[in-house]
Amino acid sequence: MSETELHPGEDASESELDEDDRLKPEFVSAVLEAVEAGDTEAAHALAEPLHPADIADLVELTPSELRPALAAAIADLIDGDVLAEMNDWVREALVDALEPHQVADIAAELDTDDAVAIIEDMDAEDQREVLRALDPDDRAAIEEALSYPEESAGRLMQRELVAVPEHWTVGDVLDYLRRSEHLTSDFWEIFVVDPSHKPIGTCALSWILRTPRSVSIGDVMKREQTLIPVDMDQEEVALRFQKYALISAAVIDSSGRLVGMITVDDVVHIISEEAGEDILRLSGAGEGDINEPVFDSYKGRVRWLITNLATALVAATIITLFEGTIQRMVALAALMPIVAGVGGNAGTQTMAVTVRALATNQLTQSNTVRAIRRELSIAVLNGLTVAVVIGTAVALFYGHVALGAVIAAAMLTNIVIAGLAGVVVPLTLDRLNADPAVASSIFVTMTTDSMGFLAFLGLATASGLVG
Repeated sequence: MSETELHPGEDASESELDEDDRLKPEFVSAVLEAVEAGDTEAAHALAEPLHPADIADLVELTPSELRPALAAAIADLIDGDVLAEMNDWVREALVDALEPHQVADIAAELDTDDAVAIIEDMDAEDQREVLRALDPDDRAAIEEALSYPEESAGRLMQRELVAVPEHWTVGDVLDYLRRSEHLTSDFWEIFVVDPSHKPIGTCALSWILRTPRSVSIGDVMKREQTLIPVDMDQEEVALRFQKYALISAAVIDSSGRLVGMITVDDVVHIISEEAGEDILRLSGAGEGDINEPVFDSYKGRVRWLITNLATALVAATIITLFEGTIQRMVALAALMPIVAGVGGNAGTQTMAVTVRALATNQLTQSNTVRAIRRELSIAVLNGLTVAVVIGTAVALFYGHVALGAVIAAAMLTNIVIAGLAGVVVPLTLDRLNADPAVASSIFVTMTTDSMGFLAFLGLATASGLVG
């Protein structure tokens, strides 16, 4: 560490652990040395001051073979808050090592959404054992959440919330909040419901605290609210939170009844996860988690490499068709990868912009034509600029004006095609209800490579450049 050296057996208070020193390599090494030496007290003393999120990170940074020993040394520190912050793969391995009643005890401490995140990946038999160990109310709440589709609002929501009738006064609400022992620990607004438990408005806590007790809650509540259907995809939920700057939102079932709420802290995780997923899918890297088992990562990546191999054969076939042309002018072999490569980069740029616009609802059916026109305009401008540069450079380098003109025309053609493919391919996949982040790159790359070779070699042949 910068100034403080930690040693196995040294008391955490004596080490003067500073926030900036937590989870630095020296600190992690000190904890692991204590674990390997069997000094559980030292490992526990070092980890005890850490925030739950830091304890989760410490477990993730520990080699997999040492995690069971570390978990045993700090068992009393690994509570629901720690597991809720932990990487999915690491958490699953730790949960598998716990007894069902231990998992049940941890789940009982958590809000429904966090408890579901822990239980949902367990084997069916283990799930049943954990649910049987829960008290009836917790079991019913978690079973209901598990009945909703994965990555839906129903899985994301927590059932613990505060809902009051419209006829109550502010004083009634305050008294209720003060005498109720089992309210959720974190909430920023109170939901107002009608007799059928349908939400009709919300009231921020700040409004309640500043309003006289005699005022009806119906007079201070905000009737406009954003309601989240229970089956809405979590990505759409995150978009609504971003668009309307929400802190929390009511979740309703198919009949419009209030069944839970989603808070912004959960949405922050979703935004991060979805953004990471889209980036990894564009590259075909699967989940891309460094804690994912090697064979699972292999399976996730190899299928895209095989698909890329198949699409690359299309480009190879086109080159074969012009084998005679290439033999008569070797310079074509040196230059044609430039046309395909620059076109591929242009297509990737447009594709990335389009996929992001689709993911954030910036690109919809109402502005599709305008978006295509815009990307084509950019492609034409980029194509003209790059064509002039490469055409001039090739003409000067090879002393062959016609060759410069051919590569300039091919470059312009391929960049325009790349711009069109970069926007049309993701749009088409989206209209077919396929994830554009998953397959777009393969089709765009195939298009730019194939058309780049075809345009360059075809123009070279048609122009009589090769005699």
